Amino acid sequence: MTKALEGVRVLDMTHVQSGPSATQLLGWLGADVVKLEAPGGDITRRQLRDLPDVDSLYFTMLNCNKRSITLNTKSERGKEILTELIRRSDVMVENFGPGAVDRMGFTWERIQEINPRIVYASIKGFGEGPYTNFKAYEVVAQAMGGSMATTGFADGPPLATGAQIGDSGTGIHAVAGILAALFQRENTGRGQRVNVAMQHAVLNLCRVKLRDQQRLEHGPLAEYPNARDTADADEVPRSGNASGGGQPGWAVKCAPGGPNDYVYVIVQPVGWQPLSALIGRPELAEDPEWATPEARLPKLDKMFQLIEEWSSTLPKWEALEQLNAHNIPCGPILSTREIVEDESLVANEMVVRVEHPQRGTFTTVGSPLKLSDSPVDIVTSPLLGEHNAEVYVGELGLGDEELRLLKTNGVI
Repeated sequence: MTKALEGVRVLDMTHVQSGPSATQLLGWLGADVVKLEAPGGDITRRQLRDLPDVDSLYFTMLNCNKRSITLNTKSERGKEILTELIRRSDVMVENFGPGAVDRMGFTWERIQEINPRIVYASIKGFGEGPYTNFKAYEVVAQAMGGSMATTGFADGPPLATGAQIGDSGTGIHAVAGILAALFQRENTGRGQRVNVAMQHAVLNLCRVKLRDQQRLEHGPLAEYPNARDTADADEVPRSGNASGGGQPGWAVKCAPGGPNDYVYVIVQPVGWQPLSALIGRPELAEDPEWATPEARLPKLDKMFQLIEEWSSTLPKWEALEQLNAHNIPCGPILSTREIVEDESLVANEMVVRVEHPQRGTFTTVGSPLKLSDSPVDIVTSPLLGEHNAEVYVGELGLGDEELRLLKTNGVI
């Protein structure tokens, strides 16, 4: 069976996480992703190693389904080879600091001269303006994109989310831009520039908080459990585990009280009667002080306290079973260990075991994109320069002797 992006060549000049997460998705969709690394390799090959002299899990989990070549793009011969690689590619992706590729001699204008059909995607920390040259990291993007200010509890500091919304979140946005540009190329015959900033991607993911910022102009946010404490607030507060949506939700404790012994419960209007019966307080379904969503809003903290008095006597899986039996939206807080061992995630190929030539087997995340006509096979990440001969000799037509000299002279 063919794959969605079969025949699309991606020149992957990315490193660390934001860029590699994007190009790995393209690889999962069937593109031929050629990862171009400096002769020393992507820095994450060596970061956070758990085994000596073996590519780290940081690298292997972000670079499956790719081929690796090495090239010193600062050398004249390296620039000539890069020119040929650009000429043969459909997509080029980079996430260097601002202006780095331009300083190599490959401005967008020059790249267009080499290959007018290429889609050239760049991931940066910030857009044009006062932040352009700031160094961007995952949590810096969270800090400046609206996430940290709205994450945590009202009496605590701003918090980073465990989800990598700054890096991998931006990578997904970049994939959307690349696919749109490839589609448009079918009509225009031209490639185009795709720019995605980490701050912008985080802000896009925080749009509901921007929604609430505007709602504040017309009164407190009643859906927030700490709304009455921030009635005069001029910015969206941190609100703990509140859903922040039209249906209130909260994480309630379960037995035996471990760090992840919680179930997240959402209280819909239709769910209040069965929920009140389940927790042993059936009279609340008819009590005018509790019967309607409007009546419950001012006392969300008390409502979830009542639910927690019930849930804290049960293991989370038993609480989950009883809640689901009454069609009450809920979900257990799954630890990373529980996720790795989750049979349904394994069955859905979201937790995947992959064979690596040096480390043996490792566990990684599978593709969340499920296309009926484009199945995903997770292939191990490449060793550094593993495909030099395959690309340079087999595809670019260099001779074996030149390949040896390129290595000797530090070009590859």
